[in-house]
Parts: sequence; C-alpha cells; structure tokens
Amino acid sequence: MEGKAIVYDRDNINTDEIIPARYLNTSDPDQLASHCMEDLDKDFLKNKNALGAEIMITGSNMGCGSSREHAPIAIKHAGIKAVVAPSYARIFFRNAINTGLAIFECTDPAFYKSVKAGDFLKVDADGGRIENVSSGKVFSIQKMPPFLQDLIRVGGLVSYAKRLALEVKEKKEA
Repeated sequence: MEGKAIVYDRDNINTDEIIPARYLNTSDPDQLASHCMEDLDKDFLKNKNALGAEIMITGSNMGCGSSREHAPIAIKHAGIKAVVAPSYARIFFRNAINTGLAIFECTDPAFYKSVKAGDFLKVDADGGRIENVSSGKVFSIQKMPPFLQDLIRVGGLVSYAKRLALEVKEKKEA
C-alpha cells in the first residue's frame, strides 16, 4: 500500500471530530465523507485533495470517544486508504478493520518527527515496515496478521462473511 501523507500531529483525535454527531442521521458513505474531519480541519478534503493524500498520519489514541462505525467509513470514503498512528482506541481499531479501513501502528517517535504532509509512503504490512520514500527513511510498524489483512483487502467484515458464505455454498454444490 502506498500514497502521499496528510499529517495531524495531535493525540486523541476523537470520533466526534472525525465525523460530527450532527451527521449521524445518514449511513451514506459519500455523505459521511463530505463531512470527514470537519470539526478538526474544515479544509480536510481540500487539503487532502491538493496533496493527493491517501495515508493519514495521526497521534496516539486515534479514534477515541464515542463508538461509531461512521468514523472509519467517513475516512475511507474520503479517499484515505490507511491510517498510521502510535495507538488506537480499541473500538475504533475494531470498527476500522470491520469496515475495511487499513490501520497500522508505528510506535517510533522518529517516524512522526520525520514525516511531512505530501511525503510519499510505502507500507509493507507483511514485512512490518513503512518507508518514507521522500526522505529515504524506513521504520517498523506492528505486523498485521494475514487474517486482518484479508478482511481489509475484501472491504471489511460483511464482505468477508459474504465471500465465505459463497465459498461454502460452492463447495456444497460441487
């Protein structure tokens, strides 16, 4: 996975900042995306698009606050392929995986000091590394188990379950 970075050098970005509660009356991913990060950065979409960013870098405890699947859905449908943070709120971590948003943990403070908005990053989930191609520096990330990578690759838990059900059905019919 690769892409340019958009950086939020702040800990405890909460789900209300990712997608404000006033927009929870919809489950339309495009509507949610249009309000992503609105209360933290009113120019998020403009800045993300100007940078061509696809990887969001944040501080620790990303996604704290209220439990809502809307938050990772908004991020994903705003065009962000992955989030990299030192740590995540547990429920946000689960919701991100379940909705197919790739999330990676990098606990090396040097990574966060070195990455800048617009830097080109390459994430190797199998190898447990992230490369800042723009600076030539490589950092370790927590390796993601193949099962979770597969969940993300197919678009989340619902898509994964549908795929498994289809495989079972095909085996029974064979």
